[in-house]
Amino acid sequence: MTDEPRQAVVLLSGGLDSMVAAGIAREQGYQINALTIDYNQRHRREIEAARAIAAHLGARRHVVLPLDLRQFGGSALTDDWDVPKQGVGVGGEIPITYVPARNLIFLSLTLGWAEPIGAHDIFIGVNALDYSGYPDCRPEFIASFAETARLATKDGAEGEPFRIHAPLQEWSKARIAQEAHRLGLDPAMSWSCYDPTDEGLACGLCDSCRLRRAGFADAGVEDGTRYAASPD
Repeated sequence: MTDEPRQAVVLLSGGLDSMVAAGIAREQGYQINALTIDYNQRHRREIEAARAIAAHLGARRHVVLPLDLRQFGGSALTDDWDVPKQGVGVGGEIPITYVPARNLIFLSLTLGWAEPIGAHDIFIGVNALDYSGYPDCRPEFIASFAETARLATKDGAEGEPFRIHAPLQEWSKARIAQEAHRLGLDPAMSWSCYDPTDEGLACGLCDSCRLRRAGFADAGVEDGTRYAASPD
């Protein structure tokens, strides 16, 4: 009789980082339960990518959970604001593509599914190096959420804590691109652009596009994404 595979819940946005985190979870022997939050962001392309990735990785189940954060607004991804295209880190402030408390909200929902299915391992693809300055990508936040999960759940109160895996936390985008290649994952399955064109191309100029393009260039790995424009 073989042991049942360990269950993990993977927060799968459809982006490159979440795809690689899911691939690492699978390689480590976890059975993947993928959670994608459809928060009514400004485009659907990332949700489509998440569906393709979950199917490719053989997810046991993929839940696409609707959550309309446009009711709150406060971000260029959930409000009628223009996505900035001038370059990463311009001005030194947290950019308006920051969605207030997004990873806190999403990890809470992930935990709410993990506990009833007996999954004590949660994977998230945040990284604290090549990112746009979002506070909910920092290692301090991930560590604090693990403690919150212990305090907030029946399993945690009974001595069965949850492990929050953020395997890409200290990685550059170039290393993430290399890891996708090592895992045999097609980068073109993932989607990073905040503001795709009507023709379905990545804009090439938003922070996320710039970080992705630079990472793949530094890694010497083929991206596969079609971009509408190139930075000057």
